[in-house]
Amino acid sequence: MKAVQVRQWGGIDAAVVEDVERPQPAAGEVLIRVKATSINPLDWSIREGYLQEYVSLPYLLGSDVSGDIEALGEGVEGLQIGMPIYGMKGLRGGGFAEYTTMLPTELAAKPHSLSYKEAAAVPHAALTAWQSLNDIAELQTGQKILIHAAAGGVGHYAVQFAKLKGAYVIGTGSAKNEAFVRGLGADEFIDYPNVPFESVVNDMDVVFDTVGYDTTVRSCGVLKSGGTLVCIVTPPPPEVAAQHNVVVKFYGAHPDSAQLKDIAALIDAGKITPSISQVLQLDQVHEALQLSQGRHVRGKLVMSLEA
Repeated sequence: MKAVQVRQWGGIDAAVVEDVERPQPAAGEVLIRVKATSINPLDWSIREGYLQEYVSLPYLLGSDVSGDIEALGEGVEGLQIGMPIYGMKGLRGGGFAEYTTMLPTELAAKPHSLSYKEAAAVPHAALTAWQSLNDIAELQTGQKILIHAAAGGVGHYAVQFAKLKGAYVIGTGSAKNEAFVRGLGADEFIDYPNVPFESVVNDMDVVFDTVGYDTTVRSCGVLKSGGTLVCIVTPPPPEVAAQHNVVVKFYGAHPDSAQLKDIAALIDAGKITPSISQVLQLDQVHEALQLSQGRHVRGKLVMSLEA
């Protein structure tokens, strides 16, 4: 089968489409015929070698999976061959492949209102936003939240989840994305290249930071005393948090079947909508990873594995 493999850490050419052996489901696993997948910053971060302490070579890239159950491993119950699913593999990888094995805890029934391509745009990014806002920041109705890069893959879900929670949402982004972000439900928009966000916002209950680095440091100053910052890119500096008397947390999402079911229900009810900027093929993986690494993609980049 075709899969995207990394045999050495490095740049764009380190991710190679190769013929590899089709996996077989072990006990407790299911085999998925992958119809579509999507790009996450995790993918090129692994390829670059930033996560060598967590993964080893050779490595099959890909966290997101949308497809059909092809076979069931011994002991798997409650799932059927042919069932359309979507899910997140995280650091286990293997989503950029024609077939992959998954654990039942990593997947859920595909939202019936979405195509395979649309469904592939959901799991990793939506779970990151869902867990960061609900489980880590514990966002509450009526609170004020600042969401950085609100038009991005994770950001555009965060805006929608925050509005469903009943929060007051301020999103940052470039001017070309203002209508898009406001259309997601944002109450205010900040054109970050031209307006320093710390000059126009303050007293925030929560900051959700998908940018990291200097943005994280500056964000601590716009929180109210006791407020919470969650960053998914770089660990927030504890000394800055102490200076402003705020809580800072660094977070990476994990697969969760129950949460995927909840998200699917919201999608099928028309309350959450994934946004796809472009659909590419598996043999365009270099282009896809390069676009993602440029950090200016609106919504999600999807790769189709259907003929």
